Amino acid sequence: MITLVIPVTFVVAQNSSVPTPDKIYGQLFTDVQNSKIFPDGKTFVDCVPKRNPKDIMYDYGLMRGPKMDLKKFVEDNFELPRIPQLNYITQEKDVVAHINNLWGVLRRDADKAIEGSSLLPLPHPYIVPGGRFREIYYWDSYFTLLGINASGNVEMVENMVSNFSYLINTYGHIPNGNRSYYLSRSQPPFFALMVELLAEKKGDSVLLNYLPALEKEYAFWMDGSDKLKPGKSVRRVVKLKDGSVLNRYWDDSSIPRQEAFKEDTETAEKSKRNKADVYRHLRAGAESGIDFSSRWLADKKTLATIQTTDFIAVDLNSLLYKLELVIARAKLIARDEIIGNEFNKKAEKRRAAIDKYCWNKNLRYYTDYNFKTSKQSSVITCAGMYPFCVFQGKPDYLSLLARQAAQQVKSKLLQPGGVTTTPNTTGQQWDAPNGWAPLQWMTIWGLDRCGQRELARDIAQRWMKLNRDVFLRTGKLMEKYNVVDTALEAGGGEYEGQDGFGWTNGVLLALIKKYGLPKE
Repeated sequence: MITLVIPVTFVVAQNSSVPTPDKIYGQLFTDVQNSKIFPDGKTFVDCVPKRNPKDIMYDYGLMRGPKMDLKKFVEDNFELPRIPQLNYITQEKDVVAHINNLWGVLRRDADKAIEGSSLLPLPHPYIVPGGRFREIYYWDSYFTLLGINASGNVEMVENMVSNFSYLINTYGHIPNGNRSYYLSRSQPPFFALMVELLAEKKGDSVLLNYLPALEKEYAFWMDGSDKLKPGKSVRRVVKLKDGSVLNRYWDDSSIPRQEAFKEDTETAEKSKRNKADVYRHLRAGAESGIDFSSRWLADKKTLATIQTTDFIAVDLNSLLYKLELVIARAKLIARDEIIGNEFNKKAEKRRAAIDKYCWNKNLRYYTDYNFKTSKQSSVITCAGMYPFCVFQGKPDYLSLLARQAAQQVKSKLLQPGGVTTTPNTTGQQWDAPNGWAPLQWMTIWGLDRCGQRELARDIAQRWMKLNRDVFLRTGKLMEKYNVVDTALEAGGGEYEGQDGFGWTNGVLLALIKKYGLPKE
């Protein structure tokens, strides 16, 4: 069993006060999730009770038995989650018009608290991804905002940023999504990029307004770093033997994910490993957003070998580098030069450490670093493009590395419909043959920014064509796509393909604005 070696923090204490479905519904939760009366483990944890949860549990205790109709009991006592998007009939032939109409379908008004519900209420309207994803998601939202911004809806951009600021101020961090069962983890920290996106429209006052939230998010990711000794790790922070401080994905819980309870339990059983360790690695994989991929697997193919928390993640550290720069910029605007310069120095140190530990000289590409084995990963992944999106200064050096990285993208990741997340085919949804909108954007952005504009445009054209072709064929924009065989649907993962879809819509609109749709 893994135990935290740090004092209980305000953030952890605050999170623990929010009851999760397993705490509210106890044996009922376990019975429902293990019985698979709903194909998707997320269904029950998103249900809303029709009456007082204590009364429901009292009745369940009286009725529970081998002859009980468990599904009927749940349906009698809970409102099952609805998916309004399924009622939307696509009539548009133009994909841009479709997306602009779809924003209204994916829009949610400010929430009201309901006892026994897992939803964490938000004070402002927001856009959800779609399908089973009925709540706001952290890293999804940045890519969704790219499209909302391209649509000219600055008000919704500000609402979304304000909601994330609210989550930071209320819970100490931005959770994976606004559900109680997501509070033990976050997702890739794109908040600083969201704030910058809004500042481009409304000026530097935005940076000052959200500076306290930016600092709180930074404190969450760096919690425990001040007392950490070389060669040790705590929560999301790793201090290497040379004193470099970098970060990993983590989760503060070591039990099965509530929304994937049975799947996680079965994976831990198959692993023959310490179950708490496996649960932590699975949860950390969910925090990374890359759930799941050969990127995190010891044998590069089997989920039971997952080892997410052993890796210093190149995408995570690139985003934290950006967060340090944005805090520095805001501090300097506020004329706090001492702290501003301090954060610029933190960013410089982080960049040097990323180059030292994550630039793989053999592969000529940025990869993750396993600090437990002191070895760089051999898995080529789109996460290795993040440094090219955010690193400042040294343009000649960065251009040289980008030329080398571009060769790996072309030889290992480029496919007819865009880029795969990794070259490996494992059955996991973040491996080949699938491609995902956020990683298309980061790859295109990094290449374009560092001088590889022809390849960037090529990837953008392939991805836009695939999105449009699938839309014309099905009337849908999907969560993920098969970029290897563009006539087939994407597959893998723990649930069926979802349509809607927030980040696909956002990235497609942003790419159309930059490059224009390819000719049919």
